[in-house]
Amino acid sequence: MDSSGSVSVSVVLPAYNEEDTIEETVTTTLDTLGAFLPDDSYEVIVAEDGCDDRTPDIADRLAAADDRVRHYHSDERLGRGGALERAFEAARGDTLVYFDTDRATDMRHLEELVERVRSGDADVATGSRWMPGRVADRPAKRGVPSRAYNGLVRLFLRSSLCDHQCGFKALSREAFVRLHRDIEDDHWFWDTELLVRAQRAGLTVAEFPVEWEPKGDTKVDLVRDVFGMGSQILRLWWQLSVAPRITRRVSVGAGVLLTLVALALMTVYLDPQAVLTELEGADLSLVALAGLVYLCSWPIRGARYRDILRELGYRERLGFLTGAVFISQTGNLVFPARLGDGVRAYVVKARRGIPYPTGFASLAVERVFDLLTITLLGGTVFVGFVLTGATDQVVDAVSAGVPGVDPRSARVALTVAVGVAVAALLAVVAIVVSARRDDNLIRRVVTGVSSDSYADYVAGVLEGFVSGVQTVAADRAAFARVGASSLAIWSLDVVTAVLVLAAFDVALAPSTLVAVGFFAVSVGNLAKVLPLSPGGIGLYEAAFTLLVAGLTPVTGPTAFGAAVLDHAVKNLVTVAGGVISMLALNVSLTSAVDEASGESAPDADAADPDAD
Repeated sequence: MDSSGSVSVSVVLPAYNEEDTIEETVTTTLDTLGAFLPDDSYEVIVAEDGCDDRTPDIADRLAAADDRVRHYHSDERLGRGGALERAFEAARGDTLVYFDTDRATDMRHLEELVERVRSGDADVATGSRWMPGRVADRPAKRGVPSRAYNGLVRLFLRSSLCDHQCGFKALSREAFVRLHRDIEDDHWFWDTELLVRAQRAGLTVAEFPVEWEPKGDTKVDLVRDVFGMGSQILRLWWQLSVAPRITRRVSVGAGVLLTLVALALMTVYLDPQAVLTELEGADLSLVALAGLVYLCSWPIRGARYRDILRELGYRERLGFLTGAVFISQTGNLVFPARLGDGVRAYVVKARRGIPYPTGFASLAVERVFDLLTITLLGGTVFVGFVLTGATDQVVDAVSAGVPGVDPRSARVALTVAVGVAVAALLAVVAIVVSARRDDNLIRRVVTGVSSDSYADYVAGVLEGFVSGVQTVAADRAAFARVGASSLAIWSLDVVTAVLVLAAFDVALAPSTLVAVGFFAVSVGNLAKVLPLSPGGIGLYEAAFTLLVAGLTPVTGPTAFGAAVLDHAVKNLVTVAGGVISMLALNVSLTSAVDEASGESAPDADAADPDAD
């Protein structure tokens, strides 16, 4: 075959462990193309994706025997979409075609698929198993999940097509060049994203019915269908429908609205006039001192983050990392779902080239140490209370209630705090144990719940993510340094709350004030890990108020006023530092959220007790 450019049609066959079908598929494809195209006008490319069977050898033999066949080998898994893109970039034709090697779609439709694009009638063409006129023998275990999936794509992504995952598609070279850099998924969702982005770009997408017969057995796969495809639908919906509408004005407005709603919800279980009265009587000099103490914790946060990144192989300046932490925590105050964590991953990648998996892994290390530290602080004080018999007062407070505190909120707060504390301890044990195991625990767990090849892809992503956490956990010196920093950070956080409480002129001995402060702040922060109320507001105040009022003579309104003012002081320092850092690093918070939320890397632990 002439390699000077006479090829007009390139058919790509994505192949992963297809030793039983690849030779017959290549032969059938060549025969079918030859029935309606000149012999020198087409090629067949085997896009072999890191196979561990005989597929590469068979593909090499076929390519050597027929110059219309080409073989592109990959030593590692690229994913279905990744293998297709690599082959399309190397293809010679102006019409790019691909279909599944099992040939579930009747090959008599190949001419129509090619000509739809080759003739210029459509930019993208796809077969459909769900259009009227199609013949698709689909058992319920295939049909029901497929209909549900396509329904979700039409609902969330506003697609007009009936079938997005039929493995029988073609597109023009111009359409591929225009679209492929925007397509982020590199596995099964690649097909859907191609069609959705083509429609959004105003390209002509032709869908036509095909005869389709399933080959082999299948089942709904937990990893691929739920975590993989479902999360990708949400990711693309966010990018196309939500992110473009998040302007700076909208972000600020939403933050203000959420704050007002949260404050309004507080009035349901507390007299707002009583709180305002208590706030008016606070000693402002102690409040200002509390702000300075809290400010001192931020360079330590930056130093801790520096130590974590150093263990992961990256050395950065303390000032930059402190600014990155400020920006991410400011994002957590403004945006829902702890998107500020993604902002930090974006900042360190955009400004220092640190990969997203490393950025998210470093955040996970922080979260684990945060939860472990406040669990140990609260647990240590709790043991002291048990030894002195003071826990009876807490039990009585939960049973009888504290004036001004909704008893249901108090019970939920304490239940959540205990649950999160137990989860934090189990997480640390699991990470340390897995870091010291020789076998691949993550891959074993993932493949244990999934038989699809997508499980390998997900396992690879998780391995890269968790390995960073394990790196720190396995190094005793690093573990000690990060642990000491975490202890200092949360001790200053508690001191801030204690100073705020002291500003209300409570008649408590210093030892009692410190002990109750440590316990109340620890339990309160554990309680607000789960966003059961807007911004965590409600559970923290409920837990803090219950413990302070239940263990001391301090009244409910005073304790609650201290909790509210504690949040206000910490948020003010956070926002001020975040704004200064954004200006210094030239970072747009909304742009950072947009970029970070579009990444397919696993999100850091949403449990972020820092976001006051």
